[in-house]
Amino acid sequence: MRTIAGLLLALAAGCAGTRAESRGQQPRQLQPGQIIVVLPGDDSSAQTKAELAAEYRLREMGAFPLASIEVECVVFQVEAGAAAPEVLDRLRRDPRVQAAQINETFEGLSQGGARSTAALLYGPALIHADAAHRTRTGKGVKIAIIDTGVAAGHPGLRGRIAASENFVDGGETSFASDRHGTAVAGVIAARDRDYAGMAPDAEVIALKACWYLDAASAKALCSSWTLAKAVDYAIRSGARVLNMSLGGPPDALLSRLIGRAVERGMIVVAAAADGGAPGFPASLPMVIAVFACGTGGQAEVPGWTAARFAIAAPGIDILTTVPQTGYDFVSGSSLAAAHVTGVVALLLEEDPALRPAEALDVLRATSRPLAVAAASTPSRAGLVDACAALGKLTGRGTCL
Repeated sequence: MRTIAGLLLALAAGCAGTRAESRGQQPRQLQPGQIIVVLPGDDSSAQTKAELAAEYRLREMGAFPLASIEVECVVFQVEAGAAAPEVLDRLRRDPRVQAAQINETFEGLSQGGARSTAALLYGPALIHADAAHRTRTGKGVKIAIIDTGVAAGHPGLRGRIAASENFVDGGETSFASDRHGTAVAGVIAARDRDYAGMAPDAEVIALKACWYLDAASAKALCSSWTLAKAVDYAIRSGARVLNMSLGGPPDALLSRLIGRAVERGMIVVAAAADGGAPGFPASLPMVIAVFACGTGGQAEVPGWTAARFAIAAPGIDILTTVPQTGYDFVSGSSLAAAHVTGVVALLLEEDPALRPAEALDVLRATSRPLAVAAASTPSRAGLVDACAALGKLTGRGTCL
């Protein structure tokens, strides 16, 4: 069994930076002036695409079906000299078009950390996942992770990635060297000697919809185009949990897809942004919104939690997998969301029939108070408790 000392040797390698993106420019899925047009998923779509391109002076950049909501999406580039807002407004009023929107930009909600040895693996103990693992490990539960790529060959993730798919032009070349998705997957499902994720026996479906512009980029970017294809794939894959450790502006197409996912019984967990609003998709009422806390449950509780429930989970200085064989400390609500995704997988192993609304109710009812200042704004947030949540499902009140 690798010891903590062994982990620290791997950690040093991880800190050296293993993200090897080869791209020097944005991929086709995120160029300025792109509009996504949603058409009925029937035989008329090919003719309609050609008509729209000619009438509105648009250049087709790509097209893809979304079988889960029975539509065809076309991505058009507005030609130079045309005003994208005006074109978008006209398309929205065109009777041949179901919907039209800008191809929005999203980003992963995490950042690198730097700690030495203190409280290396505090997350499982803080949320009582270590106790929950005595009876439940997420066995048989499929979890879809929409993120960057994942280093499936990492010792902690080997055998944990049941399937993977790339939705980014050129993304297959850097899939295994992507840092953000690898870190998120590690928190959820890694198993490496004396390191275990929240649901170490779950089956992970790694869906790459996000990318780094270059090796120096600190944040991973995604677009409506790539995310829509990934959510549709996740729905059709049979995954029971969907982790979206990312955030951006409201998006009508993604809202529709996530709504369909929830209708079909998928539990969606999303990282929430700091500040005055949770960001999208965490803002959707059917999504479990998660923000980060530290080693003792300390958290700067977002003001928006006064109006809606949100769950807190470990997200500050989280030791997790990074590409190659390393481990590193990473912080952000991306990692907090990954903790909650793993807890949900434990609940689904206990009760495979658990519905999204029921899962949210269980997490809300069993959450613990956060360590916040007495003068803090009133909040409807709580700290996730894996053991108590399992106990509520079984009726025993505890997982022990």
